Amino acid sequence: MSTPEQEIEYRQFRFSPPPGSTEIFLVRHGESAPARGDAPFDLVDGQADPDLAPEGRDHAQRVAVRLAGERIDAIYVTTLRRTVQTAAPLAEKLGLTPVVEPDLREIHLGDWENGLFRKYTSEGHPIVERLWTEQRWDVIPGAESDERFGARLRGALTRIAAAHPDQRVAVFTHGGVIGEVFAQAGRSVERFAFLGADNGSISHLVLHGDNWIVRRFNDTAHLATPLG
Repeated sequence: MSTPEQEIEYRQFRFSPPPGSTEIFLVRHGESAPARGDAPFDLVDGQADPDLAPEGRDHAQRVAVRLAGERIDAIYVTTLRRTVQTAAPLAEKLGLTPVVEPDLREIHLGDWENGLFRKYTSEGHPIVERLWTEQRWDVIPGAESDERFGARLRGALTRIAAAHPDQRVAVFTHGGVIGEVFAQAGRSVERFAFLGADNGSISHLVLHGDNWIVRRFNDTAHLATPLG
């Protein structure tokens, strides 16, 4: 005959966001227009501001379908229009007006802005090898310092979390931003460990005070699903 203590079951723990925390879905913007030497991008505060490519507009639609059922309470974008354009389908579905957070814009690449980073990476410029070896953006002449970049991102996400306790927020941002944020959240000794989030991908953090909990990185399942 079993005793009451023997009948008790202890199931495996299922994650639940801590009370007062904020869930943040970091969405990398859809693919942007290719860089061309004869057609430089417009600049916003010295940073390249390309439109989305046709493929990027498809990414935006797929993100909207994926996140429309996630009970999103607010949408944030940066000052660069590729994030605004990627957020637009979801904002329309949810009836939300995106909030601009300038400090979540991409790393400023200094002398390599306006498509030159893509060009020099493709050509194998010697500074590119140094960039990956040292894992510092500011080996590029005139680029924003890594410390300043990291501090402004932490400040922006901390402000967003403070404004949305117990809520879910979609932040449409950039690949360099997602890489830096997840390196901080994961306390990675390699600063570039999380670079390479795909265009249109969704990554997921839970912010609870100074504790940043990684839930998902570079989710692209929606990009392979046919649109209905």
